[in-house]
Amino acid sequence: MILKRFIICLSVILMVMACNNQLKEPEKPKNLISKGKMVDILIDSKLIGFANSKNKKIMKEKGVNINTYVFSQHNIDSLQFALSNSYYAFHIKEYEEIYTKVADSLEKLKVEFKALEAKEWKEKTKREEDSLASLTKKDSLVNILPENKIKKIGDSIKSVSDK
Repeated sequence: MILKRFIICLSVILMVMACNNQLKEPEKPKNLISKGKMVDILIDSKLIGFANSKNKKIMKEKGVNINTYVFSQHNIDSLQFALSNSYYAFHIKEYEEIYTKVADSLEKLKVEFKALEAKEWKEKTKREEDSLASLTKKDSLVNILPENKIKKIGDSIKSVSDK
């Protein structure tokens, strides 16, 4: 009984010590990415993640490496991003600020995209309505063709119907 309590206490102490070692604050990287740049990087990576397979295929055909595109656009490497991300993830308030800005920016982009989509749909509908309206005008061959051509067409139709 005493041995069991001793083993349980020892296990708890070892687990607490192990957790404390893992929760050690990471060192601030020498080339820490600024919060603003982290926001931009995360927005770009989310947008690429949202791209459908057709868009990703087009990007690949254009020679864009989706896995490294964001890093190359922001002149960073994956290690710099990983270290900066780890540092900010440990500092939860800063990380939360970053992700709040990312979420707000993505929401704003979504609203702008929907407005643009609605505008394009409205313009397309207007063009289709204009196209249909031009077809329904009372433009007939009688108003467009000269009188002698209409007589020839009428004669052709009459001769075909007589046969």
